[in-house]
Amino acid sequence: MVSQPSLPRNVTAREAVRFYLLDHSTPIGKAIDIAMLSLNLLFIAVFVVETYPHTAPTDALLWRLEVGIAGVFLAEYVLRIYGAADRLGELTNPYTVIDLLSVLPTLSVLVLPGPVTFELGFLRVARIVRVLRFYRFTQDEEFFFGTVEAQTLRAGELVLTIFVLLFATAGLFYSAEHGVNPGVSTFGDAFYYTVVSLTTVGFGDITPVTTGGRWVTVGAILAGIILIPWQAGRIVREWTSRDKIDVTCPNCGLRHHDADASHCKACGHVIYQEHDA
Repeated sequence: MVSQPSLPRNVTAREAVRFYLLDHSTPIGKAIDIAMLSLNLLFIAVFVVETYPHTAPTDALLWRLEVGIAGVFLAEYVLRIYGAADRLGELTNPYTVIDLLSVLPTLSVLVLPGPVTFELGFLRVARIVRVLRFYRFTQDEEFFFGTVEAQTLRAGELVLTIFVLLFATAGLFYSAEHGVNPGVSTFGDAFYYTVVSLTTVGFGDITPVTTGGRWVTVGAILAGIILIPWQAGRIVREWTSRDKIDVTCPNCGLRHHDADASHCKACGHVIYQEHDA
C-alpha cells in the first residue's frame, strides 16, 4: 500500500501554506482543490448570468456573489505569494498572473470611483480571463482525485482549450457588440455566433457591426486553426509513442523506437537497447 504524503512536523506557517496549496492527496488538499474549482465554475456562471435581464434583488445577489468569490481568489493569490519558496518566480508565474487578472475587474469597481470604472472598458473585458483559471487544474498529472494518465490529461487540455476559445471569444464579442448590435443582447447570443462562426456554418443571422467584433472573429478563427490542431497533435504523438522507448538515433535523429529494437528502422544504424525478454 502506497503511503500518502502528509504535512511534516515542526514546519513554519509559510511552509504549511505552501504544502496545502500544492497538495492533491490529503483531505485538506483535496478540499481546497474542489472548493477552488467549484468557485471558479460559479465565478464563470455569475459572469454569464449578469448579461441577461433580471430583477434588482437578483442583480444585488449576483454582485455580492462576485465580490465574495473575488475576495476568496484574492486571498488565495496572497497566500500563494506568501507561501512560495521563490516569491519572485511565483509572482511571474503565468497561472498566478491569471489569478490576479481574474479579480482585478471586480476590485476596480470597489476601489475606483464609478465614472472612472465605467470609462475603463478594458477592465470589464478583462473579466474574460476568469476562464483561464481552469488551466491551473491541468498543470500537472496530480489532481484532487489522484493521479491521472498523461494521455487523459492531454485530452482534458484539448477539451479545455476548445471551451476557453469559445468562451473567451464569445465574451470579447459580447463586449464589443453589446449595445450596438441588435442581434447580440446576451452572452448566449454571442456564444451562438462564436460556435456558428468557428465551425464555419455561418448562418448569417448574426454578423459583427463593429471593428472590434470583426477583429475578435478573425483572431478566434486564427487561434482555432493554430491551437486545436497543436493540442490534438500532442495527443496523437503521446498515444502513438506510448509503447515506444524514447531513444534518439545518433545517425538520423529518429526518436521513439520499439522497445526491443537494436537498429533504427529508418536508417538501420545500431541503437542497441537493453531489453528484458
